[in-house]
Amino acid sequence: MSADVLLIEDSADDVLFIRRAFRAAEADVALRVACDGEQALEALGAERVPDLILLDLKLPRVGGLEVLSWLRAQAHLALVPVVVLTGSHEPQDVRGAYELGANSYLVKPVNAEALRHLVGTLGAYWLRLNTRPPGR
Repeated sequence: MSADVLLIEDSADDVLFIRRAFRAAEADVALRVACDGEQALEALGAERVPDLILLDLKLPRVGGLEVLSWLRAQAHLALVPVVVLTGSHEPQDVRGAYELGANSYLVKPVNAEALRHLVGTLGAYWLRLNTRPPGR
């Protein structure tokens, strides 16, 4: 059974590299993409609840921390794992993400091979090894 992953990312290059990384890891993933915070809120407001959310913080229209705050306030999304996958090393971003309920905070590596490894590892952990709550 394919895992439904929502990638909230405004960089077309990063979307391409993350998509390639999941393919290289041979992960059975249906990857949906929201290119900004508004699209993310629309996608998360739909009936289809993802198995995993990968969230960039620096998004146009509605920022990643605002998206995270909104989704953690939604009962049907409260238990969905959210992995912040961003370029920011800023301590206030890390702290803010965890305070708002992020399950993990990963800084995107700058080279494609390191990104492939990171995505393969996070896919293996969150989609294969991690035990999901009942009903998810």
